Amino acid sequence: MQISCESKVRVEFYDVDSMDVVYHANYIKFLEVARCDLLDKIGYGYNQMRATNYVFPITTLNVKYIRSLMFGQTATVRATLLEWENRIKIKYEILDPDGALVTKAETTQMAVKMPKGETCFVCPKELTDKVEAILARGTF
Repeated sequence: MQISCESKVRVEFYDVDSMDVVYHANYIKFLEVARCDLLDKIGYGYNQMRATNYVFPITTLNVKYIRSLMFGQTATVRATLLEWENRIKIKYEILDPDGALVTKAETTQMAVKMPKGETCFVCPKELTDKVEAILARGTF
């Protein structure tokens, strides 16, 4: 079983360039929407991270642009959790309104224990327990 979720994002005027095409850096904002939805659905979103004294900065971002989104379109962003034990690794697919693949991406985040800023090479138990419980139930 994979832990995934889909989020809808609408391409607004401030997302596009003068040709009504989404500016390349704004796709990263769309990934963030899906990542937040996925982590919240798992039960370990940014508020829970903060409450347990962890931050998870992005350490790697890979993006493959295939097609363009245009002003006024509503896209679907699918986020799938790939790794959660030693780092958070998420795969993304952005689909246009017709379901065609527009962008593929992947992010990696590493746990940092606050307030000292200590890098962790294992994710906190608060996260891993929630993921393991979802996998054990077989439903998400």
